[in-house]
Amino acid sequence: MTLQRYLENSWIRPHETSPEEIGELLAIADRDIGQSQTPGLGPEWRFGIAYNAALQLATAAVAASGYQAERQNKHQRTIECLSWTVGLDSGEVALLDLCRRKRHTNVYEQVGAISDQEADEMITLAIRLRDQVTAWLKSRFPGLMTPRK
Repeated sequence: MTLQRYLENSWIRPHETSPEEIGELLAIADRDIGQSQTPGLGPEWRFGIAYNAALQLATAAVAASGYQAERQNKHQRTIECLSWTVGLDSGEVALLDLCRRKRHTNVYEQVGAISDQEADEMITLAIRLRDQVTAWLKSRFPGLMTPRK
């Protein structure tokens, strides 16, 4: 698969982004990474907040590439696109997709589905993704990177 194939399948659509949009997505990710490390917060909340940070980072990468995921399966498609945007390793994409499904179970189906270890791993994954997306944006789309106020 490629971004072009996703476009042909109507899983993504063209989108014109801006430095402001990218800046907000990165700011949300930074906020959520910080909040996911709040002492005393349960593992399910820590995991969910860190997952949201990763999703915002993936959204920024897709937007910088000129696309936006369609509503149906939006989280899944956005995560999958990380392979063709920032070149995220297929194992990392699979891990992030597993986290997406685990988050879904936790939010909609089952209490206690997330352990402290899984929350810690999700936070670590979000931090790694932030570093990779930020470096990729600076390298490929420096005009979308505005200094934080």
